[in-house]
Amino acid sequence: MCSGYLLCVAYLDKILIFWLFYSGGFYNKKKPSQFVLVLYDMIGCTLVDMTSKAPTVTHVIPGDAPVTGVTSLGDDMFVVRHDKSQQVEVYDAVSFTLQRRLSVPGLGLSYGLAACASNKCLYASDFNNHRIHRVELSGSNAVTKWSVGRDPVDLTVSSDKNVMVVIYGERKLQQFTTHGTLLQTIQFQSDIKWPRGVIQLSSGQFVISHEGIHHGVCLLDVNGEVVQSYGSTRGSDLTKLNYPTGLAVDKHGNILVADKDNNRLLVLDRSLTSAHEMTVSVDGGLNDPFSLWYDKSRGRLYMGDWEGQRVIIIDHLKDFTTSHV
Repeated sequence: MCSGYLLCVAYLDKILIFWLFYSGGFYNKKKPSQFVLVLYDMIGCTLVDMTSKAPTVTHVIPGDAPVTGVTSLGDDMFVVRHDKSQQVEVYDAVSFTLQRRLSVPGLGLSYGLAACASNKCLYASDFNNHRIHRVELSGSNAVTKWSVGRDPVDLTVSSDKNVMVVIYGERKLQQFTTHGTLLQTIQFQSDIKWPRGVIQLSSGQFVISHEGIHHGVCLLDVNGEVVQSYGSTRGSDLTKLNYPTGLAVDKHGNILVADKDNNRLLVLDRSLTSAHEMTVSVDGGLNDPFSLWYDKSRGRLYMGDWEGQRVIIIDHLKDFTTSHV
């Protein structure tokens, strides 16, 4: 099928549609024919690019245990599941075939993965043993580890290439160097009972998801002070959440939330004052979405389903403004 543009012309109260092929020389995308330029100038029209693709689910990777962490680096996609295999699955990010399994000796249940291109490593949280495991992604895949606070869950690589870890059992956020030196501890305020997910915005501020008396998402400044909150008691309307977990952010600062027990994705604006649902067309629907990773370079969202025990891949997602994929 030839690629092309739709040329929609308003004329005599009717819409005339011309299919202009730019293959074969009739219409060239970079050098439009003189005919097109003259027509455009004489009667006025709108060119609609038909080559752009709508966001859609392109792949689903099944498994036999809940997906608790997913991330990518280059052409590798990493997946950790709710088991005690002490392994991280590595898939080809182009063909989505399983390439190998990284061995992480001593890894307990992990609820977070993050990859760092600068340090060429992968971080995995260890909830049971209160540690972070660091896996070299070049050479020997050597593993090092260090102790953190009680019950670490999600983690993220900060703008200064350090690793930020959510400490579920102590209601705090810890920042470490790539080799485990503690740099900073941020204690959350009392209404953030059970913190779960974390991302950092381009402003340097952090976004935290949490559960407990309140189920919500909080915007924190660099010192951990709450700037804005979204949510309250658990619920299913757009003003409430029910066990929010994974987080992702797009180029505009919009925040995507895995609203786990509502089986949905919720998009919050950067000020955390309004929201809309991003519905996903996938067999069986979303089934406890838990972990998120957004690869901006590919316009791709990776989503780990808890009960669905699968990774759902959404491509052509340039940002989170869409309401359906």
